[in-house]
Amino acid sequence: MLDNHQKNIATFIHLSTFSRFIIPLGNFIGPLILWIANKDKSEFVDDHGKQAINFQISILLYAIVLGMITIPFFIFNLFNGLDFIDINTFDSIHLSLTKPSPLLYITGGLGFIAFTGFILELVFIVKASLAAKDGEYYKYPLTINFLK
Repeated sequence: MLDNHQKNIATFIHLSTFSRFIIPLGNFIGPLILWIANKDKSEFVDDHGKQAINFQISILLYAIVLGMITIPFFIFNLFNGLDFIDINTFDSIHLSLTKPSPLLYITGGLGFIAFTGFILELVFIVKASLAAKDGEYYKYPLTINFLK
């Protein structure tokens, strides 16, 4: 039988991921501290702690991959048309609003995917917190299970 203390700890494990907006790497440190301190006391808390940490690691990996794909497109778009031998290279930079570079569309699309992923991450964290508050188990979507 789950008591309110276990439900509250599991809820705070998920909500502690929002500490990243105040503390660097808070989305890892907060859940990890709460999970390690309480994982032996309850299977429910242990499961929610693993889920929260696995989700944060998965999100980090997805962000790294997306960044590795996006950054080269951004750099190629930024330096498109630059001649590094010409001293007056800035005279050759022309911005055209009628005919933007296709790389700009790709970079913008990848940025939109990143923004959508961020919003979905917030939604999933809130859903997991509400499930923990109600005493239900929750499995984050698209999560790689590092901790089993």
